[in-house]
Amino acid sequence: MTEPSRLRAILNTNVIVAALKSRNPQSPTAELLRRWEQREFDLLYSSDLRLEYEEKCSERSVDSARTQQFISALDRSGVLVNVTSADIVPVITADPDDDLPLACAVVGNATHLVTYDQHYAFLGGRYRDVRIVDALHFLYLVRGDVPPSA
Repeated sequence: MTEPSRLRAILNTNVIVAALKSRNPQSPTAELLRRWEQREFDLLYSSDLRLEYEEKCSERSVDSARTQQFISALDRSGVLVNVTSADIVPVITADPDDDLPLACAVVGNATHLVTYDQHYAFLGGRYRDVRIVDALHFLYLVRGDVPPSA
């Protein structure tokens, strides 16, 4: 059973690619992956999202050893969500592939979808019970920090 206040997140592919390509250990995306590996939040994924992680990492020239290390950690410590085609509701008309992370978030009872993708912007930061935030704002939540005012 999951703790009621525990953060449960989908990290969109662009966040994973940024983390794995980062050479700066202080980058928000790299820190997020480290904090997930330390089990500070749950990382949810579906089999299709896992495949997308691998494909996009390859397309974007992420080091294959780093990619496989991440995929192995995901298989060990991630929370696999069973998403069926019936679960994928057309929401993001600009890019229907973006509906998969939303479906995974809803089916998996995620608290957050973490992304840099502007296709989600029209949702106003929320879809159903899932907050949509960028990596830096999610990192503030994981750390328990209050984000600086804009």
